[in-house]
Amino acid sequence: MAETAPQTKYDWDQRYVAKTRYWHRLDDGRVQCDLCPRFCKLHDGQRGLCFVRANQGGEIVLTSYGLSSGYAIDPIEKKPLNHFLPGTPVLSFGTAGCNLACKFCQNWDISKSRETATLSDEAPPEKIARVARQTGCRSVAYTYNDPVIFHEYAIDTAKECRKLGIRSVAVTAGYITEEPRKEFFAHMDAANIDLKAFTETFYWKITGGHLQPVLDTLKYVKHETSCWLEITTLLIPGYNDSDEELDAMTKWVVEELGPDVPMHFTAFHPDWKMRDVPPTPPQTLTRARRIAMRNGVRYAYTGNVYDEEGESTYCHQCGHRLIGRNWYVITDWQLTPEGTCPRCGTPLPGVFEARPGTWGARRELVRLRDFD
Repeated sequence: MAETAPQTKYDWDQRYVAKTRYWHRLDDGRVQCDLCPRFCKLHDGQRGLCFVRANQGGEIVLTSYGLSSGYAIDPIEKKPLNHFLPGTPVLSFGTAGCNLACKFCQNWDISKSRETATLSDEAPPEKIARVARQTGCRSVAYTYNDPVIFHEYAIDTAKECRKLGIRSVAVTAGYITEEPRKEFFAHMDAANIDLKAFTETFYWKITGGHLQPVLDTLKYVKHETSCWLEITTLLIPGYNDSDEELDAMTKWVVEELGPDVPMHFTAFHPDWKMRDVPPTPPQTLTRARRIAMRNGVRYAYTGNVYDEEGESTYCHQCGHRLIGRNWYVITDWQLTPEGTCPRCGTPLPGVFEARPGTWGARRELVRLRDFD
């Protein structure tokens, strides 16, 4: 770790403070953070709900620049991304905090943390890019909590990655306002955005947020950027898994985003403040996949369960299996070097190379302090 920081009246370490842009001062002396639709209004010394952005001396600062909750090399399919450099390793990291308050959070030990001790590793952006290249990773993923809250750190890291030919992947709930959204996604090569449900009631009561800003982000990323987009919905029994809601959601995706955006339906397990809710039955995921495909979603997947059919990729034109998957392992590769179906010649949307990676299902923890 760095040398001991000088004492200040604030409860965050000044070594990891960075200035930010998206805020304005209010007439009552508070400062409003304009990064996300929460619009936290803070007195001097207060943190926002996200925990990592705070009012310091009448300005909003990021208090975790250069700090992480840890690094790991994952398969890209774990993000999940099935149409972006399949089989390749991705260097993943996040910070503490989150700007949503999901009662079902599956990473609550990180995203709900209010302890700076959670931030156990540190690295400047250029070192993250360098370590990604040294470890053979094709991309860096900003994940575990939500990268929009460490906006400046993620963007600076993405800039350094781009210099070395390393791609950047955002795993996010998409809860961000218009101007920061434009800047953030200009630096991302791929994104998996959580569409947590398709009702305002769910978003407000279960996540503490609103649905419309997420829909706005999805439309913006798909239509206004070159960032490859995939969507994940964690299906929670009795909350967001009805036929009616899944029907409305998947119709909206096809009508507003198009049929080629892959959708992942993943299984919930009891966690955080929803431990009394049962795990998602596998048949619920299969039902959701069928509804999506019936409504025109060409690439619908199941996740967090064993389902090789639901995890594999098929040509939407002729039904030929193009990429076989067993959890995070690629078991079959029929895609041509040009990225088309060998049977009918239909292109497969996504970012592909002539051959898949061979990383498999491994997960390796990485300590950046061990690298020069």
